[in-house]
Amino acid sequence: MCEDRPVSFFVPTEPVGKGRPRVSTIGGHARMFTPKKTANYETLISMAAQQAMQGRELLAGPVLMELAIRVSVAASWSKKKTAEALQGLVMPTKKPDADNILKAICDGINGIVFKDDVQVVNVSLSKRFSETPGVTVRVVPLEGKPS
Repeated sequence: MCEDRPVSFFVPTEPVGKGRPRVSTIGGHARMFTPKKTANYETLISMAAQQAMQGRELLAGPVLMELAIRVSVAASWSKKKTAEALQGLVMPTKKPDADNILKAICDGINGIVFKDDVQVVNVSLSKRFSETPGVTVRVVPLEGKPS
């Protein structure tokens, strides 16, 4: 039976963008690896997604991903600027990039919520300041056959 209910979960930490793969050489052989910060973040995402799935089958068709990214205000900011940021008057145009956070989320839930991130055909994303950093993720199955 195919589940058609959305899957929702919250990743309760400061969002981390997907880091570029690093290359090192061992014994003259090149080895690629994911940066530790990215790997740790993807593990946290995977754990939150597994808990949300509660044993459900993987989503098989096309999906919409909705992300509400919430980042902390810089501790060095004035009370006035902090208040403006929390009201949405100042936007978070600093790192991490929203698209890199999306990549990390997709990689973290690959094989847990859906078979592969190629199934993501629509994305709705917002990035704002908040007193509680984290990412609210909602994966919504869409009607239509996969190609």
